[in-house]
Amino acid sequence: MPIRDSSPLVRPVGPGRTDGGGTGRRERRAAPRPAPRAAPRPFSRALRSDRLAPYVLVAPAVLIIVALRLWPLLMGVNFSFTGDGERNGMMVGLDNYLEMFQDATFQSALRNVGLLVLLLPVAVAIPGLLATFIYLRVPGHRFFRSVYFFPAVLSPVIVGAIFNLMLAFDGSLNTVLGMFGIGPVDWLGDPDVAMFTVVGVQIWATFGMALVVFLAGFATLDATLLDAARMDGASLPQTIRHVIIPGLTRTIQFVFVTTMIGMLTSMFGLLYIMTSGGPEGSTYLPEYYIWIQQGQMNRPALASAASTVLFLIMLVVGLLQISVLRRAGRED
Repeated sequence: MPIRDSSPLVRPVGPGRTDGGGTGRRERRAAPRPAPRAAPRPFSRALRSDRLAPYVLVAPAVLIIVALRLWPLLMGVNFSFTGDGERNGMMVGLDNYLEMFQDATFQSALRNVGLLVLLLPVAVAIPGLLATFIYLRVPGHRFFRSVYFFPAVLSPVIVGAIFNLMLAFDGSLNTVLGMFGIGPVDWLGDPDVAMFTVVGVQIWATFGMALVVFLAGFATLDATLLDAARMDGASLPQTIRHVIIPGLTRTIQFVFVTTMIGMLTSMFGLLYIMTSGGPEGSTYLPEYYIWIQQGQMNRPALASAASTVLFLIMLVVGLLQISVLRRAGRED
């Protein structure tokens, strides 16, 4: 009975190939692979909904910003190129801007903006240092955290009224200085001192919010870096410079920008109560100048031009601060 060959199907390869058990090489024929199953395609309607969901969720906020911020801003910029009084509604080009920059009061306001920029590092360093001490849990840190934030809940009108009493020529501060043989200082009546006084009060009244932001930033700081610096014998200034500042770069950028915007746009209450722009216009800021032109001088177009300049100042200063801080962070 013949024996049937049960070996897999083979085919000879190369010269001398045979059909049977010859000496030529044989190649095993690969079995056909099953075709891969196509992955199930998602429903097109569900896919479209997933793509549109982020835009639908963001749309209300975008519409509110456009309707209440961008559109009034554009209208104000357009209105700044029109005239006041007899030329109301007429396009006057850059006349309002030329008149504004020739105004000595507005020039004083711009100089005070430069002073705010110079004092800004102090306004940021104070809450930063206090937040560092609270984070390091100095004795009584919980009490100090509450006390430092308390001025932030007071109205600027109340703060201005309190410091008017303290900083008056015959006020309590000059009384205390007189006990040490220091003559009375006209804190709010001297043109060379008044702006520094108001800025100091503004820093005291608002640094509580920056303190909270810094404490939130400390929550993201890697505590092992502080432990390593302590074990290496680093002093507090070295720890702040080489560990805390690089670790809080984003937080410092945010506090710089928000503090500057706050100084330029939220000091009206203090200026109105404490100095009313005086003495001799030495405490004018663009915000107060805008109110004077709009409310007392009845120059809404000129006030719109000043508002546009104030917006550009905040934009340029904010971008410069972010650029400088980013460069400093990369160097560290």
